[in-house]
Amino acid sequence: MRPFPTLLALTAAAAFGGFAATALQDTFEKPAQASPAAVAALPAMATLPTAVDGQAVPSLAPMLKRVTPAVVSVYSRQTVRVASPLGPFADDPFFRRIFGIPDMPRERVERALGSGVIVDAQQGLVLTNHHVIENAEGVSVTLSDGRTMEAEFIGSDPDTDVAVIRIPANNLTAIPLADSDQLQVGDFVVAMGNPYGLGQTVTSGIVSAVGRSGIPVMGFQNFIQTDASINPGNSGGPLVNLQGQLVGINTASFNPRGSMAGNIGLGFAIPINMARNIKDQLVSTGEVRRGTLGIESQDIDERLAKGLGLENARGALVTRVYPGSAAAAAGLQSGDVVLAANGQRIDNSPSLHNFEGLQDVGSRITLDVRREGRPLQVTATLKEGLRSVDGGTLDPRLQGATFKELDEGSRQQLRSMGANGGLQIGTVTRGSRAWNSGLRPKDVVVAGTSGSFSDLTSFRASFERKPPQLVLRILRGGRAADVLMQ
Repeated sequence: MRPFPTLLALTAAAAFGGFAATALQDTFEKPAQASPAAVAALPAMATLPTAVDGQAVPSLAPMLKRVTPAVVSVYSRQTVRVASPLGPFADDPFFRRIFGIPDMPRERVERALGSGVIVDAQQGLVLTNHHVIENAEGVSVTLSDGRTMEAEFIGSDPDTDVAVIRIPANNLTAIPLADSDQLQVGDFVVAMGNPYGLGQTVTSGIVSAVGRSGIPVMGFQNFIQTDASINPGNSGGPLVNLQGQLVGINTASFNPRGSMAGNIGLGFAIPINMARNIKDQLVSTGEVRRGTLGIESQDIDERLAKGLGLENARGALVTRVYPGSAAAAAGLQSGDVVLAANGQRIDNSPSLHNFEGLQDVGSRITLDVRREGRPLQVTATLKEGLRSVDGGTLDPRLQGATFKELDEGSRQQLRSMGANGGLQIGTVTRGSRAWNSGLRPKDVVVAGTSGSFSDLTSFRASFERKPPQLVLRILRGGRAADVLMQ
């Protein structure tokens, strides 16, 4: 079995020079937070209908008997080093012998639980959440019939919180997939999974909202919101309709007092159409490709709205169009205000960025734009976003280092702490100029004297004019530092 990759765990706690860390509430089951103000009113708990398709439904039991064999419990494990209360003396055999201190274990195995759903019985493919298996050294799966086996890691996408694993078992049952684009507010749904490790559990509710986004620190978002109870351990489990078809993958629940305080009827699931697309890419290539316009944008305040002749302070103001990008080919210009994309309302720069992040490479999108006070439509064919870059091609002082995009959740966390965004250092060749200057793998770069940037594309563009002195501000192990590149 291939090892499970160790993915970025951003733990920045402080910075300087206008970059201040802010504590975040633990309001989501996964590592994500949201403000109570993000929800205007709590939905009422749902009751089941008396009939479906004209047939009486006295019980969900017949449907659940078909679906339950496709629901699995997922257990991940990770070995962590335990800090000794004796500090550095604990590793000194002379010190232990003199004072009669016995050897103590230096490591322990941490276990996490979640849920999953079999979507391909022939190949043994299971969908779950990325955060369920993140950093795991191994994952085991328990089927509804009690069989337990080790799972093989296929791939995961932290930006949408989707992961795919494979189990080597026969006589599996897969769940049929619905078209989640047809889901409507008010449709009845059932959530299944392994909450708190109790075993398979079923809860019911309605679809409270579709296309939900704007939840901080949760990657690219197009969530189904439901009042069906989703608790710790439900992550990765199925959300099904009353026909027993998979409509979503449970991923998080909201509670302003933290997820362990209980469910208050605000749960979120990844639409299966989106999860299926991610699954197909991970199975075929092991990675996910996303389309991008190739622009920079900013929010619009009341002052800008007045100057641009807008009735309301909403939309994304294009501040830069990168040469050779999809936006440049489509004729988008700096100063344009994007108000909608494929008919979807765009309120600000993050909502446009979120829309882009959910599109495939080669997608044709139509933008409703206001240019110099006049409305027009622009059609663009999205190109693949930049994934990594060799530092030496940007500036000789970066020779030996590669730079790559942060996952979207980490980027949002940086923004919530006051940074404009950032990127991660991938590899650094020992003895290279970048190494000798002090850069190390997994450093997060949040600012530099080359110019402002929020992602890899804008970082590369910032070197069009190389600065006389190159200083990078980095985060490493929860600490911030300025590194002078020699």
